[in-house]
Amino acid sequence: MTQTALILGASGKIGRHSAQSFATAGWHIRRFNRATDTLMQAARGVDVIVNGFNPPNYHNWAELLPQYTAQIIDAAQAHGATVVLPGNVYHFGDQPGVWSETTPPNPVSRKGRIRLQMEQSYRDSGVQTIVLRAGNFIDPDQGDDVFSLIYLRHITKGKIMLPGPEDVRQAACYLPDWARAAAELADMRSSLAAFEDIPFPGHTLSGEDLKVHLEQILQRPLRFESFPWWALTLTAPFWELARELMEMRYLWHTDHALSAKRFNSLLPGFKPTPIETVLRTCL
Repeated sequence: MTQTALILGASGKIGRHSAQSFATAGWHIRRFNRATDTLMQAARGVDVIVNGFNPPNYHNWAELLPQYTAQIIDAAQAHGATVVLPGNVYHFGDQPGVWSETTPPNPVSRKGRIRLQMEQSYRDSGVQTIVLRAGNFIDPDQGDDVFSLIYLRHITKGKIMLPGPEDVRQAACYLPDWARAAAELADMRSSLAAFEDIPFPGHTLSGEDLKVHLEQILQRPLRFESFPWWALTLTAPFWELARELMEMRYLWHTDHALSAKRFNSLLPGFKPTPIETVLRTCL
């Protein structure tokens, strides 16, 4: 029997890649249309809800994320669906290390506290929830991900833009890999717990690592330039996105990776896309 996945935010990063990966895995895809659908109606008869909802540019998270969460939980409870949720690393705070599902939460930002509360709502609801937690997105289809907008912004000029120290590692997530893993986990949901917190190891890169890989691909030397945080400081009083980005500046100074232990125990045969291939898609 064909399983059905309801994709929320189908035109966004998570939604687009999830729809493709679930379809490739043999799922019937239902895309939620905000203009014509209600969530309760759209979820009727589905097996999995992939939550790709995300207010653009961090807009009004404090109000919108709890609203979205309550609606999704209600629909999943009513129709017995499992929720697949893209988690992030905001709730870990500013303590460096290898973060895992057992790392105590210690949010130091407002957005970290909001995301932690959102995940707790899913945990408390009893709805089966698979949190597949990832770092900075790498989207090969559009040039509006972190890698394109920051690191590679001036790559044609031979520069890698760095928002933090060059030796600080950051967790990165190639979205086609994340979506492929999400589909595999959804297929095995009957063997999973009611609430699963699964770090997605992805690729861990410092600025120095990135420079080595890119120089090998481009066959020419590159140099670093600093991200202009000063410009965000000046515009923050009247530009919402600048304020929201400034709040997360600490992450670029926090050396971290995501543990692969839980992920590998569940999907031991999963093969991530090689980092050289990932970077070539960005270029």
